[in-house]
Amino acid sequence: MQTKRVTIDAQHPQTEWIKEAAQLIREGQLVALPTETVYGLGANAMDAHACQEIFKVKGRPQDNPLIVHISDLAMVKRLVEEWTPQAALCADKFWPGPLTLVLEKTAFVPDVVSGGLGTVAIRMPQHPVALELIKEAGVPIAAPSANLSGKPSPTRGIHVWKDLKGKIPLILDGGPCAVGVESTVLDLTGEVPTILRPGGITKEQLEEVLGEVAVDRPAPDQAPKAPGMKYRHYAPKGELTLLIGERKNVIRKIKDELRKGHSRLKKVGILCTLESAPELHSQLPDLLFVLGSEHHPEEVAGNLYQGLRLCDEQGMDMILAEGVSEKGLGFAIMNRLQKASGQRVMRV
Repeated sequence: MQTKRVTIDAQHPQTEWIKEAAQLIREGQLVALPTETVYGLGANAMDAHACQEIFKVKGRPQDNPLIVHISDLAMVKRLVEEWTPQAALCADKFWPGPLTLVLEKTAFVPDVVSGGLGTVAIRMPQHPVALELIKEAGVPIAAPSANLSGKPSPTRGIHVWKDLKGKIPLILDGGPCAVGVESTVLDLTGEVPTILRPGGITKEQLEEVLGEVAVDRPAPDQAPKAPGMKYRHYAPKGELTLLIGERKNVIRKIKDELRKGHSRLKKVGILCTLESAPELHSQLPDLLFVLGSEHHPEEVAGNLYQGLRLCDEQGMDMILAEGVSEKGLGFAIMNRLQKASGQRVMRV
């Protein structure tokens, strides 16, 4: 299959590209599109065969649910059994935006979309390209991240091109994603709203609207109710170790690990904060990627997947990542780093 990658204006998307993409969606084909979180691999959410192709193209486990993207609240009616007061509060405050709501699904939602569960995950994206495409297609669009399953998520069109060239007909390249990590997934089917996956909307923000909010800790054998819960995700090819602790201790440990890696003739990459970079740069790692300032977690989130992918591109055998505070958006950042490391964490 030939893949066409077109540059689309992120704020004022060209009508011709939106119409072409919408036609492909209606025909049951796949289109990669930008959102404010990461790039999505989109299909008509009401077409079971088209959604099955998402799993095939990505190599995605069948029990890993898809998120359904909508452009207006009218689309909700076909998707959920009950639009609850809590859902209405969340939508009013955070939609369009990086928040996904899990609710009881209707019979119209294909089982392949929900991973065989009785729930569906829905969100209204904030990105103009995504919204225009959904409106033009006239159907909700199921869209997980537009990468090969398990790899770091794509936050730029070139990432999608490298992963999916020859596998899908069209990539809408709208430039870098603003948020850089996936949406927060919030389960509203229980007594207490529960975060299944941290993301672009923080626990603190949700608590301001809903009061008590829990965080899910799934058992290893539990069926995932949302993407990113069960499997190793966001992972580079090299062995990533996450280091957590006071900066001086983390820097000392990184230096030690760097020497060990080089003594074994391994290429070693470092992902660190702006504050730690000067001291670590002097150690001459094979790659030093500055994620951003620890005081600006939105910078770190926006650069995280770019850094992980760069480690792959430059052939790092060993990756040492500096942890950040888990407050606010840092909770989502640390979740992604822990997943990328396969829980290989050093506390120093």
